[in-house]
Amino acid sequence: MAHDQPMTCLELVELVTDYLEGALPPAEAARFEAHLVSCPHCRVYLEQMHLTIRALGRLPADALPAAAVETLLEHYRGWTRR
Repeated sequence: MAHDQPMTCLELVELVTDYLEGALPPAEAARFEAHLVSCPHCRVYLEQMHLTIRALGRLPADALPAAAVETLLEHYRGWTRR
């Protein structure tokens, strides 16, 4: 999608982690924030992400058993954009 086009909800969901980590380029962060102004559903989604992060805190990388990590990776490998 062109950077001068409004961001879609799907794009926001795909970029939320980078946004929360401060890793989006300034132009993308501006598009992200502009979308939030006009989309109450994405504002709720972002707040849910904030709440989840606060509730879970930071888990060390080895907190999940290797089998659980592999199961999650298998699910993600099968995920496709619709």
